[in-house]
Amino acid sequence: AYGSRNIQGMALHPATRELWSHEHGPRGGDEINIIRKGVNYGWPKATHGINYNGTIVSEHNSLPGMEDPILVWTPSIAPCGMDFVTSEHFPGWKNNILVGALAGQHIQRVELSGDQVVGTEKLLEGLARFRAVRQGHDGYIYILTESPGMFLRMRPAK
Repeated sequence: AYGSRNIQGMALHPATRELWSHEHGPRGGDEINIIRKGVNYGWPKATHGINYNGTIVSEHNSLPGMEDPILVWTPSIAPCGMDFVTSEHFPGWKNNILVGALAGQHIQRVELSGDQVVGTEKLLEGLARFRAVRQGHDGYIYILTESPGMFLRMRPAK
């Protein structure tokens, strides 16, 4: 695979075993993609982001022969860390993706139907910059933050 800009997180889909990733765009254009052999993900010829100085990277968001993202964040959330939820502790989140957001300062829950995004939800918004999110062997969600630095365990409300 090629045409990725800056991959910050990867995880295997628990049902399909496909490799999913997220990457930083420049100013906007952060993406989630399913990584497939030989596929061109477009960077820098197709992007939803712009250069940090405000100039255009490309006039194209999509081009023939290039794979479009599953999800695009504009403005940027600066995704960092990702995992799929498989735990019985969070039955309504089965096979959803959790993504940390540095700039967005939240955890983004991405609800899927197959390989299509059907909804998103911001969790723990404004608490800190979220650096990593993983489901532990015990089924709980573990989170690392910066500014301030914390190690958190997410459990469902009783």
